[in-house]
Amino acid sequence: MNNQQLFENIQKKGSFLCVGLDTDIKKIPGFLLDTTDPIFAFNKEIVDATAQYTVAYKPNLAFYESEGLEGWRSLEKTVHYIRENYPDIFLIADAKRGDIGNTSSMYARAFFEKLKFDAVTVAPYMGEDSVKPFLAYEGKRVVLLALTSNKGASDFQFIADAITGEKLFEKVLRISQEWGNAENMMFVIGATKAAELAGIRNIVPDHFLLVPGVGAQGGSLQEVAKYGMNAQCGLLVNSSRAIIYASNGHDFALKAAESAKETRDEMFELLKCNSQTASSF
Repeated sequence: MNNQQLFENIQKKGSFLCVGLDTDIKKIPGFLLDTTDPIFAFNKEIVDATAQYTVAYKPNLAFYESEGLEGWRSLEKTVHYIRENYPDIFLIADAKRGDIGNTSSMYARAFFEKLKFDAVTVAPYMGEDSVKPFLAYEGKRVVLLALTSNKGASDFQFIADAITGEKLFEKVLRISQEWGNAENMMFVIGATKAAELAGIRNIVPDHFLLVPGVGAQGGSLQEVAKYGMNAQCGLLVNSSRAIIYASNGHDFALKAAESAKETRDEMFELLKCNSQTASSF
C-alpha cells in the first residue's frame, strides 16, 4: 500500500486512526476465557466492531509472545482474519526489532513473508545495516523509532550535538532518509511530544508518521493534527487501551466501536480543516 492508496483510504473513511491490538489475556472479558482461543476471539470482535472507523491495526508483539506458542497462533489467526475480511486495512507489526544484518533479515522474513504485515517497527540504534534488510521488501515499510512517548525518551533522544545542537532524534530523522524514502519508511513520533512536530515536519515533510500516545497516555489529537499533518494527512494516530478496553463486560465490542467512532468523528473534522487549509494555498 503506497502513500496515495493509504491517503485515499483515509479520505474514504474520514479517519487516520490506528487501533493498537495490545491484547492482554488478563484484561479481556472473563467469559472469553471459555473459548478455544480467547485472544483471537477478543481480537475478532474488536476488529469487526471497529474496522469501519480505522485504517490500520497495530498488534504489539509482546502481548502475543508472552503467551508462547498459543499467543503466536493467535497473532497469525488475527492477521489472517484481517487480511481475509478487511483487505484495505494497513497492518503494522509493533515488534521494535533491529539487529545485525543477517538477524534483521530473518525478522523481516518473519513479518513480511510469513505473517504478511505491511510494516514493522524497527529501532535505529544499530544503524543502517540493521534497517536495510527490512527495506529490501517491495511494497513493505519500516516504521523507525524516532521520538517516543514514554518518560524515558528524554534519557537519550534529546541529547544534542555539542557543535550543531542537533538532537539525537533529529539526527535519526535526517540520516535515515538516506536509507529509504517516503514510500517505504515511516517514523514513530509520540503524541506526548506534539510540540516537536512542527520541527519534525521540516525534516520529514512527506513521510507518514505513526503517532502513539493519544488516549490513555494523554496525548492531544488536536495538537498532533495541528503540527503534524501534511497535504496527504501524513498521520496514523494510534489508540489502544482507550478503545479495546472501553468495557470488560459483554458489551466490550460495542463500547470499543463507540470509542473508535468518537475518535473517527474528531479526526473527520480535523481532516476537513486540513483540506480547506491546503486548498487555500
